[in-house]
Amino acid sequence: MSGEVGAKRSGVREVAAAAGVSTQTVSRVLNGYPGIRAATRERVLDAVAALDYRVNNAARALGTSLTRTVGVVASDAVLHGPSAGIAALERAARTRGRWITTAYTDSDDPADIDAAVRHLLDQGVDGIVLVAAHGATPLEGYDVPIVPLYGESGIRQRDAAALVVDHLADLGHRRIVELAGPSDWREALARTAGVADAAARRGLEVVDRVEGDWSAASGSAVADAVAARVAEGATVVAAANDQMALGLIAGLAARGMRVPADVSVTGFDDNPDAAFYTPALTTVRLDVEGEAEYAVAAVLGDAAPAPAAPVLVARDSVTAPR
Repeated sequence: MSGEVGAKRSGVREVAAAAGVSTQTVSRVLNGYPGIRAATRERVLDAVAALDYRVNNAARALGTSLTRTVGVVASDAVLHGPSAGIAALERAARTRGRWITTAYTDSDDPADIDAAVRHLLDQGVDGIVLVAAHGATPLEGYDVPIVPLYGESGIRQRDAAALVVDHLADLGHRRIVELAGPSDWREALARTAGVADAAARRGLEVVDRVEGDWSAASGSAVADAVAARVAEGATVVAAANDQMALGLIAGLAARGMRVPADVSVTGFDDNPDAAFYTPALTTVRLDVEGEAEYAVAAVLGDAAPAPAAPVLVARDSVTAPR
């Protein structure tokens, strides 16, 4: 066995024999070449795993300047959105015969983010995907491609936020409060733009925009401000993520306000717990797996289908205004 002390390590020839293919096919699979049939690729990868075959990335890099590794710069990975994105990137990279290596930074300081990028460059990564990118995150001036997970323009982020507003307008809501994410985040800005564009298109008034930091605690902290706007006629709060919506619902309940009887609340992300909030949360879901596939393909110069359109998930936290 390959794991025994002193045993000869399996090589490409052994992998090819086990998979019933040529050594050239093994090489093409391991190097991520397009045009390999899915069944063939799966047989090769199964043989690689069974034989514990390990590619010598260091030796390969000397000859090709590539390490078969995709770098990820991530902020606030304890939050659902970033953590789900990192997991999806890992899966997307593996389908192309790559792995990911991650540098974490919780800072919006460009110098700190630049240090994380350069750390990954020192590892010889083939490209870098930014997860939870801040507005100050640099995207240019490096030797490898760097792309945000959800794209520089944030089109689908805006479309998802617009879906929520359209749903509220269809129910008869006309005055809304936006509970936005931190304004130095690209994703928060895209979601705010989506709310503003759709509200203008549908004739809704955004009576206030309060800002949180993505956490449930920050959602609870703005409950007084939201309650004041509800007293002035606002009928719904559009939160930029599910966790802030959860905190807001709890904060309003502590003040004797019921959701949705007194005010409706929406979220964003459709995290795994959203259906079990009290009440179950109306939210919107992005195609995170598709976004990850698209981002990995972008940094590697490959083609990939566009991610699926966002989907509105209507639950009990929203009703027509009284």
